[in-house]
Order: sequence, then C-alpha cells, then structure tokens
Amino acid sequence: MWKVTKFLIFCLILFNQCTLKKKTKIEIDGSHWVINDEITYPGTQAEGLLMNVRMVNATFEDAANPDYNPFQNTQKFIEKIPEYKAAGVRAFTLNLQGGSPGYEGVVNSAFKPNGSLKSAYMDRVAHLINVCDIQGMVIILGCFYQRQDQILRDSTAVKVGLANVVEWISDNNFTNVVLEIANEYPHNGFNHEIIRTTEQMLELIRRVKQQNPDLLVSTSGLGNGKVHPDIAEASDFILIHFNDTKVNQIPQRIKELKKYGKPIICNEDNKIGEEAKEAMKKTVSNSASWGYLNLEVNQFVPLQFNGIADDSLVYNEMKRLVSE
Repeated sequence: MWKVTKFLIFCLILFNQCTLKKKTKIEIDGSHWVINDEITYPGTQAEGLLMNVRMVNATFEDAANPDYNPFQNTQKFIEKIPEYKAAGVRAFTLNLQGGSPGYEGVVNSAFKPNGSLKSAYMDRVAHLINVCDIQGMVIILGCFYQRQDQILRDSTAVKVGLANVVEWISDNNFTNVVLEIANEYPHNGFNHEIIRTTEQMLELIRRVKQQNPDLLVSTSGLGNGKVHPDIAEASDFILIHFNDTKVNQIPQRIKELKKYGKPIICNEDNKIGEEAKEAMKKTVSNSASWGYLNLEVNQFVPLQFNGIADDSLVYNEMKRLVSE
C-alpha cells in the first residue's frame, strides 16, 4: 500500500510541477553562463562558470534486476539537492543511459530498441528536471552511454532516439536543460559508428540544431581533456573530461580551447579529495567550469547521495571559489 501511495504522490508532484511556469533559464553570453539573465557567481573567482557534479545514475534502473527501486533512488538524490546547491553546485549531469554502476550486465536505458522513449524512465527524469528548475539549477542531459547504446537497434534508431529526446525537451519547455549527445563519444565501448565517429557526430549535432535552434548542444570527449576541433566549432559549448588529465596539464588543455570563444566545461573529473580540490582550483583559475565525479559514491551501486559529506574537502573548496 505504501508503494502505491508513494507512486500517487510522485504523479501529483510531477503534474503540479509541469503546470508551473518555468523558473530557470540557462543561456550563454560569449564564454559565460547566464541563468535568468544574470551571470553566474557574479564578483567571484567562478564568475560566468557552471560548477557541476556528475550524477548520471540519479535516475538509474536495471531492467535485469526487477527488485531494484529506481523511484526510491531518485528521491534519495532529490532530498540532497539543496545541500549540493548550498555548496555552489549549479548543474548536474544526467544521462538517459546512465553510467557504469560498477558491475557488468546492467540494462539501463530510457530508449527502446526502435528509439522510442520509455515513459516511466522519462517521468523520473522530468521529475528531477522540474525539481532542479524550481531550485534554480541546470541539467546537462546526456543521451547515449557506452555499453548501453547497443540497446538501440541500429543507426536509424539512434537518430530517432535523439530526435525524440529533443522533441521531449521542447514539448516540456525545459529551459534549464542543455544537451550532451553522447558521453565520451569516441569511446570504443560504443557499438554504433554513428555515435563514435567525429564525422557522424557532427551530423547528429546538426540535426539537433535544425530541430531546435534554441537548445544548447554539445558532446564530450575522452578523459584527456581534448576535443576534436570540428566538434568544438560545431558545439554551442565545449565539453571536456579530466579523468586522465594530470592537474598540472589542466591549464594547457583549457588554453588550447579558449580560441573558440565558447564556454569550456569539464563535466567529469574522477579525482577525489585533495587532488580533486587542486584540479578544481586550476580549472576555475583558468576560466573553465569544473565537474566532480565521485565514482564509488555517486555512480557505483549501491548509490549514495550524502550531500557535502560525499567529499567535504571538495565541496568546501567549491563553496569558497563561488563566494570569494
């Protein structure tokens, strides 16, 4: 009975949120991020940036494990959003195919084989987007993830799936969402060539811009902090990962990308503790946004969302950078 009650409450919240006027609008002004016509973190070291955390499994499910409760997992994360925001976080990265949960064989995808969208999965994502909208926060919404893209039947299904996501964002009038077509698109874990090759990724970016010119779109590179020049030119903002990038390499990686005059945003760095703190400082001091990934806590099952207790060193430093 309690499970039924919680589901009805969830539906009511979702209905009420969808009927409310959208509160949060994300835009770009040159190389700066703007939320509701105001530059982010004005007057601080992080002015114009978008400090973010990778929470791709906040809407996680495993179709191979029917006992797993995806709604409960999402609710646990939502309860901690105010605490992350208080530490300076202004964006979360989600993904419609999640991220590695620390074990193989998972089936986690908002897409059906033909590219249509699974309503229950998308309802969870919509609920989370709306909660963030109310709290003035942004979602970097990824579509495809390696080792899950094979759920889509073929390249046609990939294109259909992407078009369905863009239409879904438009129909819901989500103004606090920017799009990441694929997580680390050149990754050899992708089965579909249409995702993992630069030429075809450029075509996917063009398709998104034709379908919805106002939707900000990009795609992320590998953990070396580099992006193919054509991808950087075609994207509205530049997405990089720093997992395999040493702290002392970060300034040069950012310098190489500044020539494009676009916001540079790292939305995945799996360093923790003191090393993560130093990586964040280097990134911000070079005028790029930094994104934290606490792999074992926030992405591996059993998932934990502890607010700043995830890593107090990191979140205390983030709070300082966005305040001073």
